[in-house]
Amino acid sequence: GGLVRHGSILSVTSYATRTSPVIRGHWILGNLLGTPPPPPPPNLPPLKEKTISSRLSVRERLAEHRANTACASCHNIMDPVGFALENFDAVGRWRDYEDGRPVDNRGGFPDGSQFEGADALEQALLKRPELFVGTMAEKLLTFALGRGIEHYDAPAVRKIIHDAQGDDFRFSSLIIAVINSTPFQM
Repeated sequence: GGLVRHGSILSVTSYATRTSPVIRGHWILGNLLGTPPPPPPPNLPPLKEKTISSRLSVRERLAEHRANTACASCHNIMDPVGFALENFDAVGRWRDYEDGRPVDNRGGFPDGSQFEGADALEQALLKRPELFVGTMAEKLLTFALGRGIEHYDAPAVRKIIHDAQGDDFRFSSLIIAVINSTPFQM
């Protein structure tokens, strides 16, 4: 079912007893698209679970949370991405209903594009392969160098992406491009 449907990813991006579109959206933005949302504002009080009715769906509870403008700045970016995976419960099992109500799996990206469900999320990701490949290139180069990526590594990352694009972004091309990169060679 692909990376976003993998049980380990779905479990680690959930709470023990329920899903978390917030954590799932944050994970996709940061680990697949390389565009993590900004950190929360300082001195933000933690969300009190008891203040929002547990009878509401996760989507409705998060809408109540996003009503706070300090929270909305980040959650408007993360939540819609994670909603696309709501058909998967906290351990990655498929479900059509949550608490007797149909699961609402409508989601979207910060650029305004909309999709419904994991299939459409994957298709949206595939429309911009350079985002995923760029993130993968940075992570591979980080591993290969044993250090974080710095601003002066940007030309090497762009070259890795360009070289891999010539071979339809095959994983083996990414590895070879990382090995041939100036930061790795030096």
